[in-house]
Amino acid sequence: MAGLDKRVSTYEEALAGLTDGMTVLAGGFGLCGIPENLIAEIRRRGVKDLTVVSNNCGVDGFGLGVLLEDRQIRKMIASYVGENALFEQQLLNGELEVELTPQGTLAEKMRAGGAGIPAFYTATGYGTPVAEGKEVREIDGRHYILEHAIRGDFAIVKGWKADHFGNVVYRHTAQNFNPLAATAGKITVVEVEEIVEPGELEPSQIHTPGIYVDRIIQGSFEKRIEKRTLRD
Repeated sequence: MAGLDKRVSTYEEALAGLTDGMTVLAGGFGLCGIPENLIAEIRRRGVKDLTVVSNNCGVDGFGLGVLLEDRQIRKMIASYVGENALFEQQLLNGELEVELTPQGTLAEKMRAGGAGIPAFYTATGYGTPVAEGKEVREIDGRHYILEHAIRGDFAIVKGWKADHFGNVVYRHTAQNFNPLAATAGKITVVEVEEIVEPGELEPSQIHTPGIYVDRIIQGSFEKRIEKRTLRD
């Protein structure tokens, strides 16, 4: 990055510095708003032993699922297995370390990491296996467990539009985990459908301010549907 212009021209440049053993936060929910080209670049680079934090792990053959195919993920922190049979297989076979986290808790872990809050108490998971080994505190007659914030070496994010300064707008439900992940990466990389000139984005419509973003790249996207339902 040079000055305030966050644009990079290649995906290789976008993920420069990503190495084995790092923690990567990935935006998206199912296949909605996933940074598919950045994921493909991670696969191309062949980095291994990654800890990946995302709501789920894509599907077989697409999204984060391609990193499972090449055994590039050592640990997955996610809310659910989803439609990914390989994720389920590697979990059950003990080939993949998995930390299943309630969805709201996972979102708050990223938000807290981005806000500089090291940990927080939540009632979610108390009295279940989620709480095993965690500090419990009673507040106003209710029990809460201590959850630690999450930060990543890299955050990979999918936006709709961005300007040169890295101000990002997400489209509809692609807001999901993307704004949260964007704040919690030491290096945040955003791929977007369109890069516009500074001043073209209405300030009140910006979801992620450029102060959180290190690199912006414009890409083209396949936008697959995770599960197609048809009516007769």
